[in-house]
Amino acid sequence: MNAMRQIIVDGLWKNNPGLVQLLGLCPLLAVTNNVINGLGLGLATILTLVASNGTISLLRNHIPDEARLPVFVMIIASVVTAIELAMNAWFHELYLILGIFIPLIVTNCAIIGRAEAFAARNPVNPALLDGLMMGIGFLLVLVALGGLRELLGSGTLFSDAHLMFGEGARGLTLTVFEDYRGFLMALLPPGAFIGLGLIVALKNAIDDRQKVQQPKTIKEMAGAPAGNA
Repeated sequence: MNAMRQIIVDGLWKNNPGLVQLLGLCPLLAVTNNVINGLGLGLATILTLVASNGTISLLRNHIPDEARLPVFVMIIASVVTAIELAMNAWFHELYLILGIFIPLIVTNCAIIGRAEAFAARNPVNPALLDGLMMGIGFLLVLVALGGLRELLGSGTLFSDAHLMFGEGARGLTLTVFEDYRGFLMALLPPGAFIGLGLIVALKNAIDDRQKVQQPKTIKEMAGAPAGNA
């Protein structure tokens, strides 16, 4: 149980691929000019991580160590191709917007890294959970950065929601700032770098605050009467 909890905490926070490992930055910075783009790429990444981790874990005892990396890449490429075809069929407009960054998931260092570091060394269930949590952690960064850039750049949230959820979702667009002229730099590449830097700085500040509070908590527990422990 503790091992499963550690996998969840690592994927979502302590070893988050977007905030701590700083992997997959190319698509992360390129497509996050609004929430929906980030959500679309994030979901595709989750499916890739879960499917590739599970497949590699199942086959790990049958893959020669000398050929493991080419086999891992072949498995990941097969999964990404299936996801790309599905997005082209069911989310065609979003597929066109995300463009080259969908097939480039194959080269995402976070995915090949999890295959090598975790899926190839662990049973199926932990490997699936690791892929899911790492994918969700990456998706949260994509959505947070997309939301920040869209809010500052356009004054809206969830614009183009119909590309993912159908025509009925056009009404989901939330105009936060009325008559807002927009801040163009937030939608350009420099805005992506600055936005990600701010999110990483916020995470580090939260971690530092927890480290400062933790010794106080330990001292308070050590000084408490035995009956209160």
